[in-house]
Amino acid sequence: MNRIILHCDLDCFFAAVEERDNPELKGKPVIIGADPKGGKGRGVVSTCNYEARKYGLHSAMPISKAYKLCPHGVYLYPSSKKYYEASYLVMDIIKTYSPTFEQVGIDEAYLDVSDICKNYLEAKKYALELKKEILNKVGITLSVGIGPTKSIAKIASDYEKPEGITIVEPSHIQNFLKDLEITRIPGIGKKSKIYYNKHGIFVIGDIIKTPLNKMIKKFGTYGEWIWKIANGLDNREVKEFHEDRKSISKERTFFEDTDDFKLILSKLDEINNKIHKKLENEKIYYRTITLKIRLKGFLTYTRSKSFSYPILNKNKVLETVLALLNEFLKQNKKVRLVGIKLSNLKKDVNIKQTNLINYVEI
Repeated sequence: MNRIILHCDLDCFFAAVEERDNPELKGKPVIIGADPKGGKGRGVVSTCNYEARKYGLHSAMPISKAYKLCPHGVYLYPSSKKYYEASYLVMDIIKTYSPTFEQVGIDEAYLDVSDICKNYLEAKKYALELKKEILNKVGITLSVGIGPTKSIAKIASDYEKPEGITIVEPSHIQNFLKDLEITRIPGIGKKSKIYYNKHGIFVIGDIIKTPLNKMIKKFGTYGEWIWKIANGLDNREVKEFHEDRKSISKERTFFEDTDDFKLILSKLDEINNKIHKKLENEKIYYRTITLKIRLKGFLTYTRSKSFSYPILNKNKVLETVLALLNEFLKQNKKVRLVGIKLSNLKKDVNIKQTNLINYVEI
């Protein structure tokens, strides 16, 4: 039996929530991120709507450059609480459509509907019902990709944004993919694209036409992986939590380089709380805590501490990060950016942190 997988991707999620709550924003370029300060701001664009993208804006673009390209845009600080609340409402709806559900980040999710829908036509009707319910109850839109693998479904969901539904049946995979740029494959970005281009790989069709042994010889194990994606051989299952997910992290840039300890502490506490809001809700534990810090002059460092057992304790994370930070405070250099990464993740509701020996070790 062929699998039928849906990839649900909310359209310009943060901006969509802002437009929902402020109808006067509709039709205007909306940019979520740092304060542009008249083109002198620091930080980056978190996301922007399609109106803003017409001016060349995109996620991770320096906010100063965004302002130069679109000075008349509406620039807003992220409203994390509002976005998480909307995400929870959406995911609560999506998970009712199949017991085989997997959330990926705040605005994406997979559903395996193989046992619910007889064919792709039924899956499309199912997706239409899902989109309608989310629009009526949450007030935002999403695009859906439908395919036999997770990777094909994900590529398809991005094909007709916004509000699209794209179906790629098994027999149509190669025809659908052959003319798409290789950057459509998750994991191939602007930098790796250059490397593939040097070896004659420009579109996904070039991957399809290359024998597997040559892909492995040229690009190693990752070459094998993208070849399998291009040929519809991604056998990953839809599951609620990835045991192989490596980490979850957040970082923030200060408007001005600072040596104000209270300000640095406040920012680390804010990041820590935001990360744990998701982890505590999904009962995801971690063993390794990493501090990322960028000093004046763009000198960037990381320092980590690992435990022998998984923990879920935001107070312990903050305590550990501050201990790691102490090394850099002694250098008397101003700080530009701080970040926290939690890795070696594990989801296990049976993990207990009340063991006396573990408590003492912490």
